[in-house]
Amino acid sequence: MAYYGAAHTAGLGVLGQGTPDDAWARLSSQAAEYDGGGAVVLPAYELIATIADATPGPDGMYRSRSDDSLIQPYLDSARRHHVLLILDIQPGRSDFLTEAKVYQKWLAQPDVALALDPEWRMGSDEVPGEKIGGVDASEINATASWLEGLVVADNLPQKLLLIHQFTNGMIRDKSSLSIPPRLAAVVNMDGFGGQAAKLSKYHLFAADTRYPMGLKLFYRQDIDLMSPSQVIGLSPSPAVIEYE
Repeated sequence: MAYYGAAHTAGLGVLGQGTPDDAWARLSSQAAEYDGGGAVVLPAYELIATIADATPGPDGMYRSRSDDSLIQPYLDSARRHHVLLILDIQPGRSDFLTEAKVYQKWLAQPDVALALDPEWRMGSDEVPGEKIGGVDASEINATASWLEGLVVADNLPQKLLLIHQFTNGMIRDKSSLSIPPRLAAVVNMDGFGGQAAKLSKYHLFAADTRYPMGLKLFYRQDIDLMSPSQVIGLSPSPAVIEYE
């Protein structure tokens, strides 16, 4: 169960509200509401490492990258509290593989996972926030292959690869997704809104049974926020539950 956000940026999610340990206090309280459902609850921080930006920046890629001083406190807190750290990529006009490689030293750690957010994967003439982005499955495959290479090289445990999606077009040619076995891929339905719309998309994406599902819940933007008992009762059960 994950909290999502960016360092020192409350507007991008609950994880960035206060210090990493502040986030842990809230996360642990929320996670406790999922105890007793028969599954072990593993808390996680999903930290936006590369953040899509409406301005081009010095290289024209419409994204900014987090330096070590922003990531290290979250990893330190994660290790204090036995939490998984997930680095999230919003690539702007860059691509997922290029951005993932920036964080190689972090992703080579056994307790650091990767998330890809195609909403923010823009074309060469597109600007984040002006339209919903999308990515070819081949780019996800290439990124997954590289990530598995880190797992194999360092004999790491299976590593989570979280793939966000809330529209059909967000992952083009999705049927050709091919995630290697040393990665645990989860498709995370992360659109906000009313329960009926969220569940419709959840079940639509769950029809592709190759990968477990995740579900993101929005404290502020969801209408009639789903309760833990409702989430636990979903079929298929979500492998990842996330709050923003």
